Amino acid sequence: MTKIGILGAAGRMGRAVAEVAAELGGEVVGGIDRQGAVMGGFSDANTLADASDVLIDFSVPNALTDHLDAARRYGRPLVVGTTGLGEEHQALIDTAATQIAVLQSANMSLGVNVLAALVEQAAARLGPDWDIEVVEMHHRHKVDAPSGTALMLGRAAAQGRGHALDAPVHDRNGKRVEGTIGFASLRGGSVAGDHMVVLASEGERIELGHRAESRAIFARGAVKAALWLSGRPVGRYTMADVLSL
Repeated sequence: MTKIGILGAAGRMGRAVAEVAAELGGEVVGGIDRQGAVMGGFSDANTLADASDVLIDFSVPNALTDHLDAARRYGRPLVVGTTGLGEEHQALIDTAATQIAVLQSANMSLGVNVLAALVEQAAARLGPDWDIEVVEMHHRHKVDAPSGTALMLGRAAAQGRGHALDAPVHDRNGKRVEGTIGFASLRGGSVAGDHMVVLASEGERIELGHRAESRAIFARGAVKAALWLSGRPVGRYTMADVLSL
């Protein structure tokens, strides 16, 4: 059975991973958080990495450097589910992926990653006269906007059109500029995560969406990713690789 170590184990996602791991064939050996050991009695990322076959990180951006260092020191594959990462964090992941297997996704849900593939295909087949809007809603405590998943869907749409995503058009005023991909963020209640991509043209509209009814779906996806990643060659992977998209 694959031994899983959880980084950020005291958070909502860390606890959810611990709850679903066994049913999917994994064994949680322990977890740490900023306060130290949460389960298993491990003192830091290094001792946890030493005891694990693969690590899952649902912590905070400023902890990523230490977690990557520990994973590289012990040659452990790492699944990065932490959100709110900047360009400097992506560069760190790129460097680490030259020494270990790293899988990163803005959203670990299997359904969302299939949605991203559908969005890319739709955008590739429709012309520039089709406007694209990404609408997302999360619980009242979520800080970043647009969400990482919304940006992931926007990038998928842009890739379908054959270019990179420009700076997200958010809270616009005035007439829509052709070819832009717009974003709208809603916050309230306890919503785990709703995302919809609207592709609209004259006289017709396509709506592709996903609703997360429980955070357990993200935890299950992360565990499946960890089990898939264990034993893979050095490199950088995404959930699209897990799903063979």
